[in-house]
Amino acid sequence: MDQQFLLIAVPLLAGYILDLLLGDPRWLPHPIRLFGNTIDRGTKALNSGQHRFVKGMLMTVVLCSTTWLFFYTVQYYLLQTGTPVWYYLFSSIFVFYGLANRSLLQEGREVFDTLAHQGLEAGRKRLSWIVGRETTHLNENQIRTAVFETLSENLSDGVIAPLFYYAIGGVPAMMTYKMINTLDSMIGYKKEQYFWFGKFAARLDDVANYVPARITAFLMIVVTFSKRGWMYILRYGHQHASPNSGYPEAALAGIMDLRFGGPNTYHGQVVVKPYIGTRARPIGHEEIGKVVWVNHGVTLVSVIVILVVNAIVVISPKTTTFATVLGF
Repeated sequence: MDQQFLLIAVPLLAGYILDLLLGDPRWLPHPIRLFGNTIDRGTKALNSGQHRFVKGMLMTVVLCSTTWLFFYTVQYYLLQTGTPVWYYLFSSIFVFYGLANRSLLQEGREVFDTLAHQGLEAGRKRLSWIVGRETTHLNENQIRTAVFETLSENLSDGVIAPLFYYAIGGVPAMMTYKMINTLDSMIGYKKEQYFWFGKFAARLDDVANYVPARITAFLMIVVTFSKRGWMYILRYGHQHASPNSGYPEAALAGIMDLRFGGPNTYHGQVVVKPYIGTRARPIGHEEIGKVVWVNHGVTLVSVIVILVVNAIVVISPKTTTFATVLGF
């Protein structure tokens, strides 16, 4: 089997399987925590005084460039040793770290289970662990709706976007995307404290997610054959306040025949989002199972597509793969 194909395929399959088996155990050290601590220190040092936009932009560029350079250098060095086993091990671990599907679905299931077995107050508290909106006044159906919205949006941010960047640039591009996404989640807010400092990071995250969000929505339709989901993408995808989140959310709203969006409270302020869909129906406890199935289906199809495309690219003598860029 072609070595260049294996350099992409083995870490991808190993990381995907590890994510299926392990998810994101809280006891396991995770590079995203390091990213977050670094961003926090940089923010405390720089987010004050004048020129906050420039300082935020420089911090974002430095952190993203450093992330890419570190992973590229390590992989290049490991390949130059002449035995790729350490490359496979290193790359597989970081593909595993780059994916978040099992933990994402586990969090969603736990909210549903907590709501069903421990009641409304416990469900609200459990939901607050995974969403930015205030949950203290949400009813049962609003909690379940929030879970579905989060699962669809994070299927793009936490799974398909990392896979997309792995496909085009290997682990360095995948982890650089994770840095961009972490920057956005920490400083990409519109409130005064971060408005200028995090603006560049927020716009960079919008650009980075533009293609993956639309691929995610398309694949959701592919695995479900949902005509209504496709119609919702075309009708509602562009109406969301985010240039990207509306597409996977619209797809899932169509697949499940639900209505997403509407007013919610974030950081003490009411934010009115456009409605996605028209049927504001009760959501049953068992419906989380279908959403889990959709997420797994989209992830599996994505992995298969990357493997097939990589095989085709490797066969062609005129193409350049990430492995050849590394010098192998």
